[in-house]
Amino acid sequence: MSAEERRESVVRAAMIEFARGGYKGTSTEAIAKRVGVSQPYLFRLFPGKQAIFLAASRRCCERTTEVFRKASEGLHGEEALHAMGKAYQALIADDPDVLLMQMQMYVAVASAEAAGDPEFGESLRAGWMEMYDTVQLALGSGVGDTTQFLAYGMLVNVLVSMGFRPDHRVWTGFYESAQPK
Repeated sequence: MSAEERRESVVRAAMIEFARGGYKGTSTEAIAKRVGVSQPYLFRLFPGKQAIFLAASRRCCERTTEVFRKASEGLHGEEALHAMGKAYQALIADDPDVLLMQMQMYVAVASAEAAGDPEFGESLRAGWMEMYDTVQLALGSGVGDTTQFLAYGMLVNVLVSMGFRPDHRVWTGFYESAQPK
């Protein structure tokens, strides 16, 4: 494997490990073991744990943004909204680590900022803003509709991460009310 291919395998493994253990609870040893490399080799590919976490987080944001982009291609407004919502549901159902990684990103940024490290969140906020802009472009509407769509997405994240099943009463009428006005 080339260094770039190995780097890619580290990012994929890191997404899984960080999704399940969080930033503080995941060791670089666990990531190296999942990839099948030594820790010293891992640090030849990335300068440290934070760089690995940031690469995995960026990949998570990019993946979600690409799902929105592909789902809304050629659509506009309400059609785009429903297509993106369904595509996101499929994404987190097919790969729950994407959802868990998102949740871990929010925790890591909040912890870093509370500890006086605002730079840690800059890269993650940039990825999130690209996702926001992609949704806004697809909806073709104002900030309110984009914010509402993403707010419902955050609610979905919380409900799914708490283990609410799709047939639970908490979901009743959810998608009907998640439409732009």
